[in-house]
Amino acid sequence: MTDITHDRLLIIDFGSQVTQLIARRLRELNVFCEIHPFNTVDEAFLKEFAPKAVILSGGPSSVFAEGAPRPPQAVFELGVPILGICYGQQVMMHCLGGHVERGHGTAEFGRAFVTPTGQQLELLEGWFATDREQVWMSHGDHVSKIAPGFEVYGTSPNAPFAITADVERHFYAVQFHPEVHHTPNGPRLYENFVRLAGFKGDWTMSAYREEAIAAIREQVGDQKVICGLSGGVDSSVAAVLIHEAIGDQLTCVFVDHGLLRKGEAEEVVTMFRDHYNMPLIHADEQELFLGELDGVSDPETKRKIIGKLFIDVFQKHAKDVGDATFLAQGTLYPDVIESVSFSGGPSVTIKSHHNVGGLPEKMGLKLVEPLRELFKDEVRELGRELGLPPSFIGRHPFPGPGLAIRCPGEITREKLAILREADAVYIDQIRRHGLYDDIWQAFVAILPVRTVGVMGDGRTYDFACALRAVTSVDGMTADYTRSPMTSLVKPPRGSSTRCRASTGLPMTSPRNLRAPSSGNKHAGGPQRPPSLRHPGRSGSGARRARRASAPHPCRAGMFTLRRDPNRRSPFVAGIGTFHRPRSLCGASEPHGGFRLGKAHRRDHTRLQDHRHSDHRPPDHRRRGQGR
Repeated sequence: MTDITHDRLLIIDFGSQVTQLIARRLRELNVFCEIHPFNTVDEAFLKEFAPKAVILSGGPSSVFAEGAPRPPQAVFELGVPILGICYGQQVMMHCLGGHVERGHGTAEFGRAFVTPTGQQLELLEGWFATDREQVWMSHGDHVSKIAPGFEVYGTSPNAPFAITADVERHFYAVQFHPEVHHTPNGPRLYENFVRLAGFKGDWTMSAYREEAIAAIREQVGDQKVICGLSGGVDSSVAAVLIHEAIGDQLTCVFVDHGLLRKGEAEEVVTMFRDHYNMPLIHADEQELFLGELDGVSDPETKRKIIGKLFIDVFQKHAKDVGDATFLAQGTLYPDVIESVSFSGGPSVTIKSHHNVGGLPEKMGLKLVEPLRELFKDEVRELGRELGLPPSFIGRHPFPGPGLAIRCPGEITREKLAILREADAVYIDQIRRHGLYDDIWQAFVAILPVRTVGVMGDGRTYDFACALRAVTSVDGMTADYTRSPMTSLVKPPRGSSTRCRASTGLPMTSPRNLRAPSSGNKHAGGPQRPPSLRHPGRSGSGARRARRASAPHPCRAGMFTLRRDPNRRSPFVAGIGTFHRPRSLCGASEPHGGFRLGKAHRRDHTRLQDHRHSDHRPPDHRRRGQGR
């Protein structure tokens, strides 16, 4: 949307799964770049875009395949530095007179090591402090003959031309992927490349803020704008940015579709209507959305229903606003890229974005998307630049379709109520233990299955909840959180969750849940796997040996079940059951957790962690309880 005045780098996409990581590495260096599919880049595009440098991405194709993707020959005539990566190297060699061969035993997938040839190259400044560099390879074909003018600067066992360059023309090509984490020194290579290309590194959120405000004013003029406010970081930052640009010409519409987290609607209304004094319409459309979703279980169908209803609601309230001409949305750059096939043809739909692309013509509104060029972490930085509260900026990402995505199967009000309460407890514990800011996204999902549990002295058969926590920087790649789960199994005294919920699921594998034995009078409790039994031993000695040998896979940490004395309905803290390796447990905690027994379950007044509580109930192990 913005009229970018900075130097620009063009990334030509040939279909690699990690092309967006290239853009992230460059943005981290304060270099503005854009990704464009190869088939959209022609001579006219290059003239208009005027890149200061070009990167050719990797891709799954072979240069030998019929219709294999190619860059236009005009790219090599721009007179700007070019870096080819993986397939980008191969297609560069192929177009410039080199030769590429099929694998024939030289394919590489995974970690590899590149050794230098001894010649100096500015692109490799800071590389080869030792005699080799770790890189990440992912190729079947390989370059067997380099193009005229190129020389070799690095080799690997299966890639004799792993690093090549034509220094005179500033053409560089590598067979590996510098953008991925498994090439530890990859960021330095990109830093060297943009320095050689003459980038000043002036792409900052402070500069972007000023440019975006000017662009919004130019696009909107004196017309009115209606903004779809979801309460998430993206739409909130977009709303504040647009309000700073045009003031009360903006009216926000906050749609309460009944799929929000606990207390979220009230929080959003208070912040934007009371704190920022924005004109705000609170559209309570819970019955409409939940009615249309009744009986629907397919996740993609849910998304489409919600997206269509959003448009209908916006259209209705746009009429209430009056002569609104524009609709503002918090579309991000990954949304744009993921919704476009790099080949221009059919592509697999990972998810449909209800906030990407043109709106139906019947809506009669034009789009304002001030965040369309930004990644998620850049949006947070822009939010800080705009003065949004840190607690709001740091909120974990929440999907546009809301809890519908975290409720697989049919959506019911009962399941949504359980999910809200369970999620509130989980997030509260993460915050109390100082883990929230270390986790990129944490949430609870209520599964379309029921599981047996114990509440008081009776067995229950209720929905199961799964807990998830992942780390990420930009939302493009993620890994599970390695924060100690032990901190989440000690609820503060006096805390409660007043909803009927499930016992938990283990964080490891469903195989850790074993069906109760029909012959065991304590069948409601988890059963010890046969592998942990000691043959030839019985009685208390065998029990002590078993306790010392390994933790029970389903007992290594659990919230106890309690009843709120002020309410008749039971509530739960049994949201999570965690498995911790014995190596993480202290010598005084051979089981890595605490037990649940009848003596514990009789106490209905509060939650307790029996490892740390001063209260020690009578030893019930000899009666076989809680095993």
